[in-house]
Amino acid sequence: MKLEKTTKIPGVDFKRRYNDACAAAHALDLIGDRWALLVLRELMIGPRRFSDVKAGLPGISANVLTQRLAELEAVGLLTRRELPPPAAARVYELTRWGYEAEPILKVLGMWAARSPLHDPTMAFSPASFVLSLRTMFSPAHAGFARLRIGFRVTRGDAAPVTCVAEVAAGEFTFEPAPVDGVETVVTGAPEAIAGVIYGGMGLTDMIAAGALAVTGNAAEFERFATWFPLPDKADLPEGT
Repeated sequence: MKLEKTTKIPGVDFKRRYNDACAAAHALDLIGDRWALLVLRELMIGPRRFSDVKAGLPGISANVLTQRLAELEAVGLLTRRELPPPAAARVYELTRWGYEAEPILKVLGMWAARSPLHDPTMAFSPASFVLSLRTMFSPAHAGFARLRIGFRVTRGDAAPVTCVAEVAAGEFTFEPAPVDGVETVVTGAPEAIAGVIYGGMGLTDMIAAGALAVTGNAAEFERFATWFPLPDKADLPEGT
């Protein structure tokens, strides 16, 4: 569907368009509003309920989230559907085109990680954690290792998000999945797990403090944690 300047779509205010033929400008028409790109991020790991999306974005209000979901649905980036009983819940799910935004998030994240102001130890959501590892994985560091690790990512009082990471011959997959049968499983908040992977925090100390728990081979996780190097920081202009 071609969107003209006068196009009317419920829930979308095209008066804020850039009216620029550049596709990058149109991308900002679609996802440039505050929170829109982060809503896409939260849905990158699969269908989520409204409460799940909001839990991953603690700074967003319910009204703003409702508006962003409606706008993203109206432009074709996500859809709503009802889960069958016994769940009987409404979930939001990215369309095929919506999932194609993952490389944008990854490139943007890699670029922003070079900022001297970026703090990788701050709180972030399970979805952000998954995308972060997908972004920062270094085949050169992993070599030809083969490894399979489960993660039980906690988020306050909500049910943990379970994911399985697999590395084989330089290829990395990290998807939401049950961790039953996975020999090594790491349990903790995403910022605690990231503290070991990115922040240089010792695994033994994190376990002793009760921030993380590891079943199985803890040394495997320590080896795994070395395969996600952060990019070098950009230089700030002198006098900044």
